[in-house]
Amino acid sequence: MSKGITSRETDYSQWYNELVVKADLAEHSAVRGCMVIKPYGYAIWEKMQAALDKMFKDTGHSNAYFPLFIPKSFFSKEASHVEGFATECAVVTHYRLKNDGSGNIVVDEDAKLEEELIVRPTSETIIWNTYKGWIESYRDLPILVNQWANVVRWEMRTRLFLRTAEFLWQEGHTAHATKEEAVEEAQRMLDVYADFAENWMALPVIRGRKTENERFAGALDTLCIEALMQDGKALQAGTSHFLGQNFAKAFDVKFTAKDGKQDYVWATSWGVSTRLMGALIMAHSDDNGLVLPPKLAPIQVVVVPIFKTEEEQHAIGALADRLLAELKGKGISVKYDDRDTHRPGFKFAEWELKGVPVRIAVGARDMQNGTVEIARRDTQAKETVSQDGLADRVEQLLDAIQRNIYDQALAFREANSVEVDTYDEFKRVLEERGGFISAHWDGTVETEKLIKEETKATVRCIPLANKEEAGVCIRTGKPSAQRVLFARAY
Repeated sequence: MSKGITSRETDYSQWYNELVVKADLAEHSAVRGCMVIKPYGYAIWEKMQAALDKMFKDTGHSNAYFPLFIPKSFFSKEASHVEGFATECAVVTHYRLKNDGSGNIVVDEDAKLEEELIVRPTSETIIWNTYKGWIESYRDLPILVNQWANVVRWEMRTRLFLRTAEFLWQEGHTAHATKEEAVEEAQRMLDVYADFAENWMALPVIRGRKTENERFAGALDTLCIEALMQDGKALQAGTSHFLGQNFAKAFDVKFTAKDGKQDYVWATSWGVSTRLMGALIMAHSDDNGLVLPPKLAPIQVVVVPIFKTEEEQHAIGALADRLLAELKGKGISVKYDDRDTHRPGFKFAEWELKGVPVRIAVGARDMQNGTVEIARRDTQAKETVSQDGLADRVEQLLDAIQRNIYDQALAFREANSVEVDTYDEFKRVLEERGGFISAHWDGTVETEKLIKEETKATVRCIPLANKEEAGVCIRTGKPSAQRVLFARAY
């Protein structure tokens, strides 16, 4: 098959857009700004969901579901929250259509809602209104709830997975009796996200804290994980927010403590979305198509027979049956591609495009020699190996591929991370190579906005692993106690 994908060097953005479509992950829908996630793309998302869901439940969380529609009045109760989402909200004003008598369907003007409903951009308000009925005393706490849902944020400029008007995500919302418990929860969930990113997505991330200007609307503190894509831009891969008592006060959610006194509940929220699909593609894939970490690949191994006669086909099929049973017994997802409508070369190119980690080719000569050809997607290396012990070899190879993909991404990040001490050097690095730039900043919103206006770079985070280091801000020359992480970002 002809892949026809623009190279990353020629046009990285076009490469990404073409790859998402040609690899059968997603496509644009009839609704402007919304996407259709196709079965192969959704299968990857399902593996992400399954891994994360287990992590959430292992840390004591349960799943629930809350309404898609939120009364507009709820947003006015937390001023900074509504300000943060006001420009992205889709609003439902009527509840009925009618025929205008000329064959046209129009909105029934007599069916106007008494109060407009906001299509969920995030769920803090509806959930905290609900929690008011769940919480009376310290015995009702903590509440550790997660929701898998869709949300709508009315984006004008969209890209598949990275930024769409509607997207899929999970959002955790927890309630605690003390500030310390809530702060600990926010950190715990950030660590869960980092664990998932690094050990499942093979994506090295930097744990950090957002600046006041980049903080989630309504939060007192926002923690994040930041990853570097192959074009030198950063992508925020997950956030965890300490909300303090802001939403509890807005919705009057109090509890009676052990000492009999009443206090407002402490809160967190945290989430990741189908944006992780974009990160997975951009961090690892190449000009030949997707490169998927084995842990998230819907198909980890594909077996392609090469035959000329019906007798050869049956012999290879018998071997494939045994191999498939052994691999499935090890929990490995495998496909036997015995389609007679496509030549082996077409199949090789198709599965390479779709990022299947391991390809096994078996021909008549292999059957005579007791061998098969194994091809790795990550390095594109091929080798001929014995059929004996093949399942064990494949299992070990998948582990090696998972590690190698992570190591490659880490090496890329390290090679594209630099410390600078002057504004001229900062701007030169941004233009020549991009990447993560560690530099001093004076800590003010004004300077942060000025740097963004002049360079399009933002403070991605203040790394949690930062050490104190006296210096001066690259833009203003004012004192600084530590470096922060800058980058241009998605």
